[in-house]
Amino acid sequence: MSKAAKKKDPKITETLYQMIRSPMITEKATMGSQYSQVSFRVPLTADKSIIKDAVEAVFKVKVVKVNTSTNKGKMKVFKGRQAQRSDTKKAIVTLAEGQTIDVATGV
Repeated sequence: MSKAAKKKDPKITETLYQMIRSPMITEKATMGSQYSQVSFRVPLTADKSIIKDAVEAVFKVKVVKVNTSTNKGKMKVFKGRQAQRSDTKKAIVTLAEGQTIDVATGV
């Protein structure tokens, strides 16, 4: 059995929508658009294969590569009280040549 026969077309489910929390609209993230890269905020539990399936199913594009980065939350002091910021995870998705995602519009 070939790899193409094993790979199923993922159906759009609520869990796939939950894997992509929001696009990152920063200067650094928009610089990646010249390399066909789009950045998203994702849950800490998401792994690369799930993120790839979610982006391909929701946006109907071909994903070449997914890089992830986890940022640990900082300790901050506000009015004499210490608090811990939440950990965050971002995914940098590289699309196939000629593929684009317009992150300015909604899904």
